[in-house]
Amino acid sequence: MELLTTLIHPGVTAIDGRIANRRAVRAIIRDGDDILLLYTRRYDDYSLPGGGVDEGEDLAAALRRELQEETGAQDIQILSEYGYLDEYRPSLKPDHDVLFMRSYIYVCQIAHELGKTKMEHYEIKNGMNARWVNLELAIAHNEQIIATQSSSMGMSILRETWLLKRQKDQ
Repeated sequence: MELLTTLIHPGVTAIDGRIANRRAVRAIIRDGDDILLLYTRRYDDYSLPGGGVDEGEDLAAALRRELQEETGAQDIQILSEYGYLDEYRPSLKPDHDVLFMRSYIYVCQIAHELGKTKMEHYEIKNGMNARWVNLELAIAHNEQIIATQSSSMGMSILRETWLLKRQKDQ
């Protein structure tokens, strides 16, 4: 799988010290000009569906699990590897200075109709829900959030907007 880019969050001053490692999977699911995204009310942003890989879990199994939990996706087919993205973020844990996250991105296909989700408590609390969104409108929306709410936006919006813009250019 190809490295797409490395992002360093503005809150990270050095990428050494005590580093926590996390692996994640994300899905690009298109239907013409629309893309399946997660809207999060708390941050007012769009992101690709996906999430953390459990210890010992296969990447494909993690992706299917995350898609079912977050979107209710059915008939999930992993079509191809898209690449991976490395990211350095401030750590939320006091025993680490930096969080290094590697996100593996796959192109997938699902049945258009979404089923029942199994969101985690914090996802429900943050107002997360799956939506088919026009790709260009999602990019414009996230860019507006970045431009106007930089102090209160979520940490993932920079990664997500980068990936959405790359999708648009292909």
